[in-house]
Amino acid sequence: MDVSAPYETVVPSLDGAVLEVLARAGKPITGRQVQRLARRGSIPGVATVLDRLTETGIITAERAGSSILYEANREHLAWPAVEVLVGIRSSLLQRLGDLLGTWEQPPKQTTLFGSAARGDGDAASDIDILIVHRDDSAPTDPDIEALRSSVARWTGNHAQLVVVSESAWTRMTKDGDPLVDSIRRDGLDLMNKTERVG
Repeated sequence: MDVSAPYETVVPSLDGAVLEVLARAGKPITGRQVQRLARRGSIPGVATVLDRLTETGIITAERAGSSILYEANREHLAWPAVEVLVGIRSSLLQRLGDLLGTWEQPPKQTTLFGSAARGDGDAASDIDILIVHRDDSAPTDPDIEALRSSVARWTGNHAQLVVVSESAWTRMTKDGDPLVDSIRRDGLDLMNKTERVG
């Protein structure tokens, strides 16, 4: 699954990107704004999608001067399905945090990093997770395997786990390890689900 655009698993067309933009916008916006925020599709392509979605009633269109403003119709019977698709990334973060919280030896720190955290990967990208454990309590093999298999079932992606002790992480930090910089810049704390690490 492309964690940066998980709705594409179900709606691979431009429609998915347009619906995501309108779901997140929370206010009426123009077709040009939709295209810019979607970062894909041409202006005519987005206009075609907006017309089609307006015809179905899942979005509304209202003229405002020379522009047309589009907005999500959250009362539409199909809108809850859109909300689920748009919320897949948040659901992944929640599930990861919940699963890690059940471990026999709870980690000191767990961080999603790499393309999954930055939102710039693709369907073949790994789900990169840093696990820092206390020096005297490494995660068990069954816990590690449960995490790997859960990520694969939930996303179809491979889990790339970096498991280090607290003292090793401290050493990596002092030595200026590039992984530490990457995690500080892009990492998402899985204990808090959405907070940046750095």
